[in-house]
Amino acid sequence: MRRRTATVGTAAVALLGAVVVWLVANRLFPYHSLNHDEGVYLQQAAILLEGQLYLRPPVEDMFRPWFFVEGDDGLYPKYSPVPAAMFALGKLAGGYRLALVAVAAGNVALVAGVVREAFDDCRTALVAALFVLASPLFVLNSSVFLPYAPTTLLNLLFAYSYLRADRTGDRRWAAAAGAAVGLAFFSRPFTAVLFASPFVVHALWTLRRDFGGNLPRQATTAALGLVGVAVALGYNAVVTGSPLVFPYEAFAPLDGLGFGERRILGHEIEYTPELALRANGRVLWLFFSEWVAGGLVGAALATGGLAVALRRGLTARQATLAGVFLTVPAGNVYFWGNFNVLGDLERAGDGLVAALGPYYHFDLLLPTATFAAVGVVALAGAVRDALADRPPLDARAARVGFAAVLLVSAGVVGVVTADTVDERVERNAEVTETYETAYEPFAGGPPANSLVLLPDPYGDWLNHPFQALRNDPGYDGRAVYAIDDRPFETADAFPNRTLYRYVYRGPWAPFDGSPRAARLQRVADVSGPGVAMNATVGVPARADGVTFRLGTDEESVYHVAGPTDDDATVGFRLANGTVGLSGTDGPSNQTLAVSGRETVRLSAFVDYGPGGSFTYRFDLPVDATDGRVRAFTPRVELCRGARSCGGEAAYIPETAPDGVFVETNLTATDSVTDTP
Repeated sequence: MRRRTATVGTAAVALLGAVVVWLVANRLFPYHSLNHDEGVYLQQAAILLEGQLYLRPPVEDMFRPWFFVEGDDGLYPKYSPVPAAMFALGKLAGGYRLALVAVAAGNVALVAGVVREAFDDCRTALVAALFVLASPLFVLNSSVFLPYAPTTLLNLLFAYSYLRADRTGDRRWAAAAGAAVGLAFFSRPFTAVLFASPFVVHALWTLRRDFGGNLPRQATTAALGLVGVAVALGYNAVVTGSPLVFPYEAFAPLDGLGFGERRILGHEIEYTPELALRANGRVLWLFFSEWVAGGLVGAALATGGLAVALRRGLTARQATLAGVFLTVPAGNVYFWGNFNVLGDLERAGDGLVAALGPYYHFDLLLPTATFAAVGVVALAGAVRDALADRPPLDARAARVGFAAVLLVSAGVVGVVTADTVDERVERNAEVTETYETAYEPFAGGPPANSLVLLPDPYGDWLNHPFQALRNDPGYDGRAVYAIDDRPFETADAFPNRTLYRYVYRGPWAPFDGSPRAARLQRVADVSGPGVAMNATVGVPARADGVTFRLGTDEESVYHVAGPTDDDATVGFRLANGTVGLSGTDGPSNQTLAVSGRETVRLSAFVDYGPGGSFTYRFDLPVDATDGRVRAFTPRVELCRGARSCGGEAAYIPETAPDGVFVETNLTATDSVTDTP
């Protein structure tokens, strides 16, 4: 009856965890988190659902997603396909986020199962499951598409199956343990090794105690675990060409384990043992003080529980869980990622750790919850025994005292946790609020049969930062997204799609509430013997004048207009290999040479005195080849300073101040298109 009650209790906690993660994933992270790796795993999941390992974009360099590697057969992610495959199963069931729900529920249930196997105590197991569920690190990381919770699910399945096989001698559980740890290795090799190391020590100890009796079971686990290793190495051989070169190493050879020079893309440091210890000390402090249930109160309970377990005499099975306290922190010292999550070491609340916590230490939740639960149950038991020994209190009063201690402990842990969770939720909610502004042009979905040109604030990558704007693997979805660097070549690859350009105003800094507005601009594609563009811009009252500049990659010309009442009109015509400027005071006789594909830039500087002047800028992609001219609707910016132009100062009509407006007209000899 007690075990059945415990099973029902565990199921209830697991269900609660599923509901919590579903709500957080959909309401707090509808556009995903600050960690742009989410887009990598979701793009990989979509590829796997098509039965593929690669992306094969139609235009080179314009469709490369974040953290994808260029291989001989196409683009492949730097990450293992195991977490992505788990997310893909959610999509098959009805939606990617269903995978998050299933993983969260599985982790909660398996924590209870592992603790019950190690301590043979249903109460301790249930408290441990509740402790994990109440930990901010668990809730937030289980609600995003990152590999830490899925890999922990595999690690916990291994731990539960291993301990059950050790107790029962059943080789089926031994096989399950081997399969789980093999998959965990395929998912995140170093993480799996750190978690499994105490269990390997336990396995060797059992063989020494009874070699003949334990060998078949341990050999089964080891054999299937090695199958997982072989599959991982085989995958390496397929995508990187070498079984010993993992995809992340192919992407950035110095991004792996070890000390010395560490580098990925433009980020490079000298990762010394001293820096490693300092960074990891900071990470562990954050883990125990802010990211587990109750913060330092929860950490104190875990410390007390470990002391209680040591006083009682740790069994070998219990020692495996305690061993994770050693292997995970020690191993992570060797990995410079724990420095990277911190951002600026000297600045509190910096880096990804501020939003998502020390996720490389996610597996530490198991031993922390385990021994915190031991501490809570021991404390409650001590109170119960003390009450039972003092007449006239009876056994019922003792049980009430036991329950009271549990409730008080839960209350204290809950109050501390609620404060921490509120801070983390608020921080992520601020980012999501900014995302809502940034993605507002896509509310209800992108335009049907569209090709959307995207800016690249972090370099030539898709989904970095625009994780919500991902391509279908076949580039045949409702919208196709491409980097706005070679627009003619990209448009020619999709001649039947309507062209748009996505722009935003302000730097991409979601933590600071920027961008402040965004726009999806319809882009006209005009061509003929010549192309002309006229632009009318608003000039606020009392402006001293307007200076127009027309430039190409090589040279530029200027035209000055005097003071105007409300607006000024400027234009240019491109034909016969030249482009000339005209303004409000008549045409300019200066022309510039234009050949091939380049960008013609027109700017209008409104002189409004110190601190008030601003610039309208128009970047017009042109193609002047084969005796004809082709042009796209220009990118339009409203710049408060010369340095603010260049991609982050988009003109958004509804946010422009009074007296400021833009109207453009792009014409060709055989077509006219107005683009206000």
